[in-house]
Amino acid sequence: MDSISKKLMELKDNKIFKLPPISDGPIEAIITLDGKKVINLSSNNYLGLANDENLKKAAHKAIDKYGVGAGAVRTIVGNMDIHEELDQRLANFKKEEAALVFQSGYMCNIGVIQAVTERGDLIISDELNHASIIDGVRLSRAEKRIFKHSDMTALETILKTERENFNTCLIITDGVFSMDGDIAKLPEIVKLAKKYHCLTYVDDAHGSGVLGSHGRGTVDHFNLHGEVDFIIGTLSKAIGVVGGYVSGKKEIREYLLNRGRPQLFSTTIVPAAAAAIIEALNILEKDETRTKKLWDNANYLKALLAQKGFDIGNSETPITPLIIKDEEKTIELSKALLDNGVFVSPIVFPTVPKGTARLRLMPSSMHQKKHLEDAVEIIYETAKNLKIV
Repeated sequence: MDSISKKLMELKDNKIFKLPPISDGPIEAIITLDGKKVINLSSNNYLGLANDENLKKAAHKAIDKYGVGAGAVRTIVGNMDIHEELDQRLANFKKEEAALVFQSGYMCNIGVIQAVTERGDLIISDELNHASIIDGVRLSRAEKRIFKHSDMTALETILKTERENFNTCLIITDGVFSMDGDIAKLPEIVKLAKKYHCLTYVDDAHGSGVLGSHGRGTVDHFNLHGEVDFIIGTLSKAIGVVGGYVSGKKEIREYLLNRGRPQLFSTTIVPAAAAAIIEALNILEKDETRTKKLWDNANYLKALLAQKGFDIGNSETPITPLIIKDEEKTIELSKALLDNGVFVSPIVFPTVPKGTARLRLMPSSMHQKKHLEDAVEIIYETAKNLKIV
């Protein structure tokens, strides 16, 4: 424990130690955090579905029918008909042959990557890919190479010099990069994958429910259906519930049911969650109002911040980084904002590289324009008082 205590003290000495605040109600535009009402700009609940009445009714109905737990891993007796229905609904929604739900997006990445690659294979990963991809790659016995963020020349250089030395080659990228909000150059990646006979893998956690027709994601945004081998998504962000999934060919689903370790060694999602997710997909397919409002709010927020002179990077999506650079000042600003009525989480090393610390603002379809106007004014005045602007 001396080692842990020393590391903990280093965090505190460097003023980057933090404990999560406590919310005592549903995640809405205005929340009660640590006993105080604040404007919420740190939720992934993009479309406000986490507290939707229709989703709650579907969950209640499923509890009455199935109980509160699945009772076992999916490969034993935990595979209920509602789980099979969810897989099929996701496949239909994503316009793919099949889909398979995991316990979380994190579990999906660490389960799929290690299952579909082995010694003698090569994984090529974007340097800014999500931590769950990094951990999944580490679990694989394949060789690993990293290419400079969204640099197609760097990617092709690796392919030219190394592809022929390996059996299978898997190119992995986020669809939407979670810290900067930019979109992967997916058409170019698919083109290179075809040229060098590689598999493609896209983690669309922040694209699902946000990009494409009815929120079908990055693959739909670029009209690349059937051309990306592994499409990963989460069910806890825009969908508003919990879980992750992989969609693609039928063979992928069947193989992962037999070799995906989270499927074999961890109980599947509860039936109430499965029912709520199905209802969320029904809502998305019927109406794009929530998605359109999300984008309207995101564009409005970015315009307000730009008018105040803030550095908001090069985001192409609702994810809006407010780049401060200095880690200590970023944490100080976040704490002061909470006191002043705005909750926005600080993002510092190791989540982002040193010198790129930022607040990550996450607007949603729940926000009214007045919420965003008030939040930006509070952010500006607080940053000015701290001599950040």
